Amino acid sequence: MLYYLFQYLKELGMPGAGVFQYISFRAGLAAVIALIMATVIGRHVIHLLQKQQIGEIVRDLGLEGQLQKKGTPTMGGVIIIASILLPVLLFNKLDNVYVILMVIATLWLGTIGFIDDYIKVFKKDKEGLAGRFKIVGQVGIGLIVAGTMYFNNDVIVREKTSVEVISENVQDESQIVIETTSQDVKAPMTSVPFFKNNKFDYRSVFFWMSEDNQNAVGWLFYALVIIFVITAVSNGANMTDGLDGLAAGVSAIIGTALGIFAYVSSHTEYANYLNIMYIPNSSELVIYIAAFIGATMGFLWYNSYPAQVFMGDTGSLTLGGIIGLFAILIRIELLLPILCGIFLVENVSVMIQVSYFKYTKKKYGEGRRIFKMAPLHHHYQKKGYVEPKIVTRFWLIGLILAIITLVTLKIR
Repeated sequence: MLYYLFQYLKELGMPGAGVFQYISFRAGLAAVIALIMATVIGRHVIHLLQKQQIGEIVRDLGLEGQLQKKGTPTMGGVIIIASILLPVLLFNKLDNVYVILMVIATLWLGTIGFIDDYIKVFKKDKEGLAGRFKIVGQVGIGLIVAGTMYFNNDVIVREKTSVEVISENVQDESQIVIETTSQDVKAPMTSVPFFKNNKFDYRSVFFWMSEDNQNAVGWLFYALVIIFVITAVSNGANMTDGLDGLAAGVSAIIGTALGIFAYVSSHTEYANYLNIMYIPNSSELVIYIAAFIGATMGFLWYNSYPAQVFMGDTGSLTLGGIIGLFAILIRIELLLPILCGIFLVENVSVMIQVSYFKYTKKKYGEGRRIFKMAPLHHHYQKKGYVEPKIVTRFWLIGLILAIITLVTLKIR
Protein backbone atom coordinates (compact mmCIF):
# COMPACT_ATOMS: atom_id res chain seq x y z
CA MET A 1 0.00 0.00 0.00
CA LEU A 2 2.82 2.39 0.80
CA TYR A 3 4.28 1.67 -2.64
CA TYR A 4 1.18 3.11 -4.30
CA LEU A 5 1.10 6.08 -1.92
CA PHE A 6 4.69 7.03 -2.68
CA GLN A 7 4.12 6.43 -6.39
CA TYR A 8 1.33 9.01 -6.20
CA LEU A 9 3.51 11.41 -4.22
CA LYS A 10 6.26 10.99 -6.81
CA GLU A 11 3.84 12.02 -9.55
CA LEU A 12 3.03 15.10 -7.48
CA GLY A 13 6.74 15.93 -7.43
CA MET A 14 7.49 15.18 -3.78
CA PRO A 15 11.30 14.97 -3.32
CA GLY A 16 12.57 11.52 -2.34
CA ALA A 17 9.29 9.73 -3.06
CA GLY A 18 10.91 7.87 -5.94
CA VAL A 19 13.05 5.85 -3.55
CA PHE A 20 10.18 3.35 -3.28
CA GLN A 21 10.85 2.30 -6.85
CA TYR A 22 14.03 0.56 -5.75
CA ILE A 23 13.65 -3.11 -4.91
CA SER A 24 16.64 -3.07 -2.55
CA PHE A 25 15.15 -0.21 -0.51
CA ARG A 26 11.74 -1.83 -0.15
CA ALA A 27 13.30 -5.23 0.59
CA GLY A 28 15.44 -3.73 3.35
CA LEU A 29 12.42 -2.03 4.90
CA ALA A 30 10.38 -5.24 4.66
CA ALA A 31 13.07 -7.24 6.47
CA VAL A 32 13.45 -4.68 9.25
CA ILE A 33 9.70 -4.20 9.76
CA ALA A 34 9.11 -7.97 9.79
CA LEU A 35 11.86 -8.51 12.35
CA ILE A 36 10.62 -5.71 14.61
CA MET A 37 7.03 -6.82 14.25
CA ALA A 38 7.87 -10.43 15.18
CA THR A 39 9.68 -9.32 18.33
CA VAL A 40 7.03 -6.77 19.32
CA ILE A 41 3.84 -8.75 18.69
CA GLY A 42 5.52 -11.97 19.78
CA ARG A 43 5.37 -10.97 23.42
CA HIS A 44 1.65 -10.16 23.18
CA VAL A 45 0.84 -13.35 21.26
CA ILE A 46 2.72 -15.46 23.83
CA HIS A 47 0.78 -13.76 26.65
CA LEU A 48 -2.49 -14.44 24.81
CA LEU A 49 -1.59 -18.08 24.20
CA GLN A 50 -0.69 -18.52 27.87
CA LYS A 51 -3.94 -16.88 28.91
CA GLN A 52 -5.92 -19.24 26.67
CA GLN A 53 -3.81 -22.17 27.97
CA ILE A 54 -2.73 -23.08 24.46
CA GLY A 55 0.28 -25.16 25.43
CA GLU A 56 2.36 -27.90 23.84
CA ILE A 57 1.22 -31.47 24.47
CA VAL A 58 4.37 -33.51 25.06
CA ARG A 59 4.65 -37.27 24.77
CA ASP A 60 7.28 -38.77 27.04
CA LEU A 61 9.91 -40.12 24.65
CA GLY A 62 12.67 -40.28 27.21
CA LEU A 63 14.49 -37.22 25.87
CA GLU A 64 16.44 -34.96 28.18
CA GLY A 65 14.54 -31.78 29.08
CA GLN A 66 11.50 -32.86 27.10
CA LEU A 67 8.95 -32.77 29.90
CA GLN A 68 10.09 -29.26 30.85
CA LYS A 69 8.58 -28.07 27.56
CA LYS A 70 5.12 -29.25 28.51
CA GLY A 71 2.71 -26.33 28.52
CA THR A 72 4.97 -24.05 26.47
CA PRO A 73 2.70 -21.95 24.21
CA THR A 74 2.34 -23.34 20.71
CA MET A 75 0.70 -22.11 17.47
CA GLY A 76 3.35 -19.36 17.46
CA GLY A 77 3.45 -19.67 13.68
CA VAL A 78 0.81 -16.94 13.61
CA ILE A 79 3.62 -14.56 14.66
CA ILE A 80 5.65 -15.52 11.59
CA ILE A 81 2.69 -15.35 9.21
CA ALA A 82 1.55 -11.92 10.45
CA SER A 83 5.12 -10.60 10.38
CA ILE A 84 5.49 -11.70 6.75
CA LEU A 85 2.17 -10.46 5.44
CA LEU A 86 2.14 -6.95 6.92
CA PRO A 87 5.42 -5.80 5.26
CA VAL A 88 4.32 -7.51 2.02
CA LEU A 89 1.05 -5.54 2.05
CA LEU A 90 2.94 -2.34 2.81
CA PHE A 91 5.84 -2.54 0.36
CA ASN A 92 4.91 -4.89 -2.49
CA LYS A 93 3.07 -4.25 -5.73
CA LEU A 94 -0.07 -6.12 -4.83
CA ASP A 95 -1.14 -6.73 -8.42
CA ASN A 96 1.97 -8.83 -9.10
CA VAL A 97 1.00 -12.42 -9.85
CA TYR A 98 3.97 -13.86 -7.95
CA VAL A 99 3.13 -11.88 -4.82
CA ILE A 100 -0.51 -12.94 -5.04
CA LEU A 101 0.52 -16.60 -5.26
CA MET A 102 2.86 -16.29 -2.28
CA VAL A 103 0.21 -14.57 -0.14
CA ILE A 104 -2.42 -17.19 -1.04
CA ALA A 105 0.01 -20.03 -0.28
CA THR A 106 0.99 -18.46 3.04
CA LEU A 107 -2.60 -18.16 4.20
CA TRP A 108 -3.58 -21.55 2.75
CA LEU A 109 -0.80 -23.54 4.39
CA GLY A 110 -1.07 -21.50 7.58
CA THR A 111 -4.74 -22.47 7.79
CA ILE A 112 -3.94 -26.17 7.37
CA GLY A 113 -1.31 -25.96 10.12
CA PHE A 114 -3.65 -23.95 12.36
CA ILE A 115 -6.39 -26.58 12.05
CA ASP A 116 -3.85 -29.28 12.89
CA ASP A 117 -2.68 -27.41 16.00
CA TYR A 118 -6.25 -26.61 17.00
CA ILE A 119 -7.20 -30.30 16.97
CA LYS A 120 -4.11 -31.20 19.02
CA VAL A 121 -4.62 -28.48 21.62
CA PHE A 122 -8.38 -28.09 22.00
CA LYS A 123 -9.57 -31.55 20.97
CA LYS A 124 -6.73 -33.19 22.92
CA ASP A 125 -5.94 -35.37 19.93
CA LYS A 126 -2.17 -35.86 19.72
CA GLU A 127 -2.40 -37.00 16.09
CA GLY A 128 -3.93 -33.71 14.97
CA LEU A 129 -5.35 -33.32 11.48
CA ALA A 130 -5.38 -36.62 9.59
CA GLY A 131 -2.48 -36.93 7.19
CA ARG A 132 -4.75 -37.42 4.18
CA PHE A 133 -6.38 -34.04 4.78
CA LYS A 134 -2.99 -32.36 5.00
CA ILE A 135 -2.02 -33.95 1.70
CA VAL A 136 -5.30 -32.84 0.09
CA GLY A 137 -4.61 -29.28 1.23
CA GLN A 138 -1.05 -29.34 -0.08
CA VAL A 139 -2.19 -30.83 -3.39
CA GLY A 140 -4.84 -28.12 -3.59
CA ILE A 141 -2.37 -25.24 -3.35
CA GLY A 142 -0.11 -27.06 -5.80
CA LEU A 143 -2.94 -27.20 -8.35
CA ILE A 144 -3.67 -23.49 -7.85
CA VAL A 145 -0.02 -22.64 -8.48
CA ALA A 146 0.24 -24.92 -11.51
CA GLY A 147 -2.97 -23.54 -13.01
CA THR A 148 -1.84 -19.97 -12.51
CA MET A 149 1.55 -20.62 -14.08
CA TYR A 150 -0.16 -22.16 -17.09
CA PHE A 151 -2.98 -19.67 -17.66
CA ASN A 152 -1.53 -16.35 -16.44
CA ASN A 153 0.30 -14.48 -19.19
CA ASP A 154 2.58 -12.68 -16.72
CA VAL A 155 4.28 -15.93 -15.69
CA ILE A 156 7.00 -16.18 -18.34
CA VAL A 157 10.73 -16.69 -18.72
CA ARG A 158 13.13 -14.98 -21.09
CA GLU A 159 14.89 -17.47 -23.30
CA LYS A 160 18.04 -16.79 -25.29
CA THR A 161 18.44 -18.23 -28.75
CA SER A 162 21.55 -18.22 -30.92
CA VAL A 163 21.15 -17.86 -34.69
CA GLU A 164 23.84 -18.29 -37.33
CA VAL A 165 23.75 -15.44 -39.81
CA ILE A 166 25.80 -15.39 -43.03
CA SER A 167 27.30 -11.98 -43.70
CA GLU A 168 29.74 -10.67 -46.30
CA ASN A 169 32.93 -8.78 -45.53
CA VAL A 170 34.69 -6.21 -47.74
CA GLN A 171 36.57 -8.92 -49.68
CA ASP A 172 33.22 -10.44 -50.76
CA GLU A 173 33.84 -13.49 -48.66
CA SER A 174 31.00 -15.00 -46.67
CA GLN A 175 31.35 -15.18 -42.94
CA ILE A 176 29.15 -16.88 -40.34
CA VAL A 177 28.22 -14.63 -37.43
CA ILE A 178 26.32 -15.93 -34.40
CA GLU A 179 23.66 -13.51 -33.21
CA THR A 180 21.97 -13.94 -29.86
CA THR A 181 18.35 -12.92 -29.44
CA SER A 182 15.89 -13.35 -26.60
CA GLN A 183 12.19 -13.86 -26.36
CA ASP A 184 9.66 -14.21 -23.57
CA VAL A 185 8.08 -17.65 -23.51
CA LYS A 186 5.54 -19.49 -21.38
CA ALA A 187 7.08 -22.86 -20.68
CA PRO A 188 7.45 -25.38 -17.84
CA MET A 189 11.16 -24.69 -17.55
CA THR A 190 13.66 -24.90 -14.73
CA SER A 191 17.39 -24.59 -14.12
CA VAL A 192 19.67 -27.62 -13.78
CA PRO A 193 22.62 -27.08 -11.39
CA PHE A 194 26.25 -27.68 -12.44
CA PHE A 195 25.51 -27.49 -16.20
CA LYS A 196 26.50 -24.59 -18.45
CA ASN A 197 23.46 -24.76 -20.71
CA ASN A 198 21.30 -25.41 -17.70
CA LYS A 199 17.77 -24.74 -18.90
CA PHE A 200 15.52 -27.78 -18.80
CA ASP A 201 12.04 -27.94 -20.28
CA TYR A 202 9.84 -30.59 -18.66
CA ARG A 203 8.10 -31.07 -22.00
CA SER A 204 11.30 -32.49 -23.44
CA VAL A 205 10.80 -35.63 -21.33
CA PHE A 206 8.01 -36.54 -23.75
CA PHE A 207 9.99 -35.90 -26.93
CA TRP A 208 8.39 -38.82 -28.80
CA MET A 209 4.91 -37.24 -28.70
CA SER A 210 3.39 -34.79 -31.12
CA GLU A 211 3.92 -31.12 -30.34
CA ASP A 212 0.39 -30.58 -28.98
CA ASN A 213 0.47 -33.71 -26.82
CA GLN A 214 3.99 -32.91 -25.67
CA ASN A 215 2.86 -29.47 -24.51
CA ALA A 216 -0.20 -30.78 -22.65
CA VAL A 217 1.51 -33.74 -20.99
CA GLY A 218 4.59 -31.64 -20.20
CA TRP A 219 2.51 -29.09 -18.28
CA LEU A 220 0.66 -31.87 -16.49
CA PHE A 221 3.98 -33.40 -15.47
CA TYR A 222 5.15 -29.97 -14.29
CA ALA A 223 2.00 -29.69 -12.16
CA LEU A 224 2.88 -32.99 -10.49
CA VAL A 225 6.41 -31.71 -9.84
CA ILE A 226 4.99 -28.55 -8.24
CA ILE A 227 2.68 -30.56 -6.00
CA PHE A 228 5.50 -32.91 -4.99
CA VAL A 229 7.94 -30.09 -4.21
CA ILE A 230 5.50 -28.09 -2.08
CA THR A 231 4.35 -31.20 -0.20
CA ALA A 232 7.85 -32.62 0.35
CA VAL A 233 9.46 -29.38 1.55
CA SER A 234 6.45 -28.50 3.72
CA ASN A 235 6.54 -31.89 5.45
CA GLY A 236 10.34 -31.70 5.69
CA ALA A 237 10.14 -28.44 7.61
CA ASN A 238 7.45 -29.97 9.79
CA MET A 239 9.76 -32.90 10.65
CA THR A 240 12.63 -30.51 11.40
CA ASP A 241 10.60 -28.52 13.92
CA GLY A 242 11.51 -30.56 16.98
CA LEU A 243 14.18 -28.55 18.79
CA ASP A 244 14.19 -24.93 19.97
CA GLY A 245 15.11 -22.62 17.09
CA LEU A 246 15.98 -25.40 14.66
CA ALA A 247 13.31 -24.97 11.96
CA ALA A 248 13.23 -21.18 12.21
CA GLY A 249 17.02 -20.82 12.00
CA VAL A 250 17.41 -23.22 9.09
CA SER A 251 14.52 -21.52 7.27
CA ALA A 252 16.14 -18.09 7.69
CA ILE A 253 19.37 -19.42 6.12
CA ILE A 254 17.48 -21.01 3.23
CA GLY A 255 15.46 -17.82 2.76
CA THR A 256 18.63 -15.74 2.46
CA ALA A 257 19.95 -17.97 -0.33
CA LEU A 258 16.58 -17.86 -2.10
CA GLY A 259 16.60 -14.08 -1.84
CA ILE A 260 19.95 -13.87 -3.62
CA PHE A 261 18.72 -16.17 -6.38
CA ALA A 262 15.53 -14.14 -6.73
CA TYR A 263 17.45 -10.87 -6.99
CA VAL A 264 19.84 -12.00 -9.72
CA SER A 265 17.08 -13.84 -11.61
CA SER A 266 14.94 -10.69 -11.72
CA HIS A 267 17.78 -8.39 -12.87
CA THR A 268 18.54 -8.48 -16.59
CA GLU A 269 22.21 -7.55 -16.30
CA TYR A 270 22.99 -9.99 -13.48
CA ALA A 271 21.05 -12.77 -15.19
CA ASN A 272 22.90 -12.15 -18.42
CA TYR A 273 26.29 -12.02 -16.70
CA LEU A 274 25.66 -15.22 -14.74
CA ASN A 275 24.04 -16.88 -17.76
CA ILE A 276 20.95 -17.82 -15.78
CA MET A 277 17.28 -17.68 -16.58
CA TYR A 278 15.82 -14.18 -16.43
CA ILE A 279 12.29 -14.13 -15.01
CA PRO A 280 10.33 -10.97 -15.88
CA ASN A 281 8.01 -9.50 -13.22
CA SER A 282 9.66 -11.55 -10.43
CA SER A 283 11.55 -8.74 -8.70
CA GLU A 284 8.71 -8.29 -6.19
CA LEU A 285 9.57 -11.72 -4.81
CA VAL A 286 12.75 -10.21 -3.35
CA ILE A 287 10.61 -8.07 -1.04
CA TYR A 288 8.51 -11.05 0.01
CA ILE A 289 11.53 -13.20 0.86
CA ALA A 290 13.11 -10.28 2.75
CA ALA A 291 10.00 -10.16 4.95
CA PHE A 292 10.27 -13.95 5.35
CA ILE A 293 13.87 -13.67 6.55
CA GLY A 294 13.02 -10.87 8.96
CA ALA A 295 10.03 -12.75 10.38
CA THR A 296 11.92 -16.00 10.98
CA MET A 297 14.84 -14.18 12.61
CA GLY A 298 12.48 -12.14 14.76
CA PHE A 299 10.69 -15.33 15.83
CA LEU A 300 14.02 -16.71 17.05
CA TRP A 301 13.95 -14.00 19.73
CA TYR A 302 11.36 -16.13 21.53
CA ASN A 303 11.95 -19.54 19.94
CA SER A 304 15.69 -19.91 20.65
CA TYR A 305 16.71 -22.15 23.54
CA PRO A 306 14.96 -22.27 25.95
CA ALA A 307 11.92 -21.57 23.79
CA GLN A 308 9.15 -19.33 25.11
CA VAL A 309 6.89 -20.33 22.23
CA PHE A 310 6.74 -23.05 19.58
CA MET A 311 5.69 -22.38 16.01
CA GLY A 312 3.59 -25.55 15.82
CA ASP A 313 2.34 -26.88 12.51
CA THR A 314 0.91 -23.41 11.89
CA GLY A 315 4.47 -22.24 11.37
CA SER A 316 6.40 -25.28 10.16
CA LEU A 317 4.02 -26.33 7.37
CA THR A 318 3.85 -22.71 6.22
CA LEU A 319 7.61 -22.17 6.22
CA GLY A 320 8.27 -25.31 4.21
CA GLY A 321 5.49 -24.55 1.74
CA ILE A 322 6.76 -21.00 1.23
CA ILE A 323 10.29 -22.26 0.54
CA GLY A 324 9.10 -24.91 -1.91
CA LEU A 325 6.80 -22.55 -3.82
CA PHE A 326 9.37 -19.75 -3.89
CA ALA A 327 11.96 -22.07 -5.44
CA ILE A 328 9.43 -23.12 -8.08
CA LEU A 329 8.58 -19.53 -9.00
CA ILE A 330 12.25 -18.61 -9.53
CA ARG A 331 12.79 -21.93 -11.35
CA ILE A 332 15.41 -23.51 -9.08
CA GLU A 333 13.41 -26.38 -7.57
CA LEU A 334 16.09 -28.87 -8.63
CA LEU A 335 18.48 -27.15 -6.21
CA LEU A 336 16.24 -27.85 -3.23
CA PRO A 337 17.81 -31.23 -2.35
CA ILE A 338 21.02 -29.29 -1.68
CA LEU A 339 19.61 -26.08 -0.25
CA CYS A 340 17.04 -27.89 1.92
CA GLY A 341 19.41 -30.73 2.77
CA ILE A 342 18.51 -30.51 6.47
CA PHE A 343 14.80 -30.91 5.69
CA LEU A 344 15.60 -33.76 3.30
CA VAL A 345 17.74 -35.70 5.78
CA GLU A 346 15.18 -35.25 8.55
CA ASN A 347 12.42 -36.54 6.27
CA VAL A 348 14.47 -39.44 4.92
CA SER A 349 15.57 -40.49 8.41
CA VAL A 350 11.92 -41.00 9.37
CA MET A 351 11.19 -42.94 6.18
CA ILE A 352 14.23 -45.18 6.69
CA GLN A 353 13.42 -45.78 10.34
CA VAL A 354 9.78 -46.69 9.71
CA SER A 355 10.54 -48.87 6.65
CA TYR A 356 13.36 -50.75 8.37
CA PHE A 357 11.26 -51.29 11.51
CA LYS A 358 8.38 -52.76 9.47
CA TYR A 359 10.74 -54.90 7.39
CA THR A 360 12.56 -56.40 10.38
CA LYS A 361 9.31 -56.94 12.27
CA LYS A 362 7.93 -58.90 9.34
CA LYS A 363 11.16 -60.87 8.83
CA TYR A 364 12.30 -61.48 12.40
CA GLY A 365 9.09 -60.95 14.35
CA GLU A 366 10.70 -58.01 16.14
CA GLY A 367 11.08 -54.47 14.83
CA ARG A 368 14.62 -53.07 14.77
CA ARG A 369 15.83 -49.51 14.38
CA ILE A 370 18.71 -47.91 12.50
CA PHE A 371 18.62 -44.66 14.47
CA LYS A 372 18.12 -44.38 18.20
CA MET A 373 15.13 -42.19 17.34
CA ALA A 374 13.81 -40.35 14.30
CA PRO A 375 13.78 -37.62 13.05
CA LEU A 376 17.55 -37.35 13.03
CA HIS A 377 17.86 -34.54 15.58
CA HIS A 378 16.29 -36.82 18.22
CA HIS A 379 18.93 -39.47 17.40
CA TYR A 380 21.62 -37.06 18.58
CA GLN A 381 19.60 -36.18 21.65
CA LYS A 382 19.50 -39.88 22.54
CA LYS A 383 23.28 -40.00 22.09
CA GLY A 384 23.63 -37.36 24.80
CA TYR A 385 24.19 -34.16 22.81
CA VAL A 386 22.66 -31.09 24.44
CA GLU A 387 19.93 -29.35 22.46
CA PRO A 388 21.70 -26.03 21.73
CA LYS A 389 24.75 -27.88 20.34
CA ILE A 390 22.59 -29.93 17.97
CA VAL A 391 20.73 -26.85 16.76
CA THR A 392 23.91 -24.84 16.23
CA ARG A 393 25.57 -27.62 14.26
CA PHE A 394 22.48 -28.08 12.09
CA TRP A 395 22.51 -24.32 11.43
CA LEU A 396 26.16 -24.55 10.38
CA ILE A 397 25.43 -27.45 8.04
CA GLY A 398 22.49 -25.49 6.63
CA LEU A 399 24.80 -22.52 6.04
CA ILE A 400 27.34 -24.72 4.23
CA LEU A 401 24.57 -26.14 2.03
CA ALA A 402 23.32 -22.62 1.24
CA ILE A 403 26.84 -21.57 0.19
CA ILE A 404 27.18 -24.65 -2.03
CA THR A 405 23.84 -23.77 -3.60
CA LEU A 406 24.97 -20.23 -4.34
CA VAL A 407 28.24 -21.50 -5.79
CA THR A 408 26.25 -23.32 -8.48
CA LEU A 409 25.68 -19.90 -10.06
CA LYS A 410 29.29 -19.99 -11.28
CA ILE A 411 30.41 -23.63 -11.14
CA ARG A 412 28.95 -25.29 -14.24
